Amino acid sequence: MPLQNRVDPFGVIHAVPERGLFMGNRGIIHDPETKTLLKKRWALHAWIICVCAFRAVRREPMGRNRQSDDQLGGKAGWTELFFLDEVTALSAGHRPCFFCRRERADDFVQRFGAAFGIAEPRAPQVDKRLHKERLAAGGRAPVVSVEDLAGLPDGAMVADGGHAYAMRGGKALRWSFAGYGDPAGFGGFADRPLRLLTPTTTVSVLRQGYEPVWHPSAEA
Repeated sequence: MPLQNRVDPFGVIHAVPERGLFMGNRGIIHDPETKTLLKKRWALHAWIICVCAFRAVRREPMGRNRQSDDQLGGKAGWTELFFLDEVTALSAGHRPCFFCRRERADDFVQRFGAAFGIAEPRAPQVDKRLHKERLAAGGRAPVVSVEDLAGLPDGAMVADGGHAYAMRGGKALRWSFAGYGDPAGFGGFADRPLRLLTPTTTVSVLRQGYEPVWHPSAEA
């Protein structure tokens, strides 16, 4: 049975077979004995996006990966979460990791500073803003109209009911754990109540030119 560690664009954590391109975490939110999630869905305000392979480090998902006396197998360690791609992770309220994705994290934070007029931006400033906006942390998704869609940057995601769509090249790509569907025009959303899933802070960073990594299905 798959573990409950796959994240959708709403920030909800599911148990599905698909893993995706990226890993990340929100701190320790699992029981290593049962490999199940605790009631809490985050333990830190720093929700990050990591690569799945880094310096030949091997981890047991939802196991005991915290070092103890220079050996693995001690305490739980952070809970591994998985995302279809970076677009999905950003929508869920995560941001790039400074340990395994330093160049991307620096780029994200600098563009955050440009967006909000902060001369020396720092990751904790980003995390503080994002945590107020994350749906999975109690934030609210702003309502957007079909007219607003054309003004959203590529990589922003919206919801039509329980379905998520990513904006790309003036089209909407329907999201699933397996990948994106065929591009669709915005006309089909007319008179429908839409919500902006990607945190507004992240949308501002995307407007500044940050280019997230897409799943290959988005290129179809």
